[in-house]
Amino acid sequence: MGYWDLEEGKDCIGKTWMTTKLGTALGLVGSAYHIVAFQPDSAVAALQRATNGTVTMAALGAIFGMTTCLSAQARDSPDDPLNYFIGGCASGVFLGARTHSIMTGTSACLGLGLVAFFTKVGKVEGWKLSTEPKV
Repeated sequence: MGYWDLEEGKDCIGKTWMTTKLGTALGLVGSAYHIVAFQPDSAVAALQRATNGTVTMAALGAIFGMTTCLSAQARDSPDDPLNYFIGGCASGVFLGARTHSIMTGTSACLGLGLVAFFTKVGKVEGWKLSTEPKV
């Protein structure tokens, strides 16, 4: 069972759990690359970096999942891509608050919101970014 298999605006806990797991996994991978690329001075510094990146990405996933689902319920329009924009924007605002930067929050709101919006539009309309090779 995947994220797209669950009905929009229903089972908010399940959808949030899926986006949180995905955010956590991406945070772990990103933190591992960051630690390898920029060697920390100690094991404690490495653990702090890994925790910081992983928790931030997990929170972004959770905020996106819950906001998207609650927006679909509140607006009574579960398949509207605007719900995804709202979820992405909420995640971006969190990122801005985390970095104490209004510009980061604004840019991340627009960027993540647009990516989420077009992801939903593409899913609904059947867009393909790549196709199977012709044999």
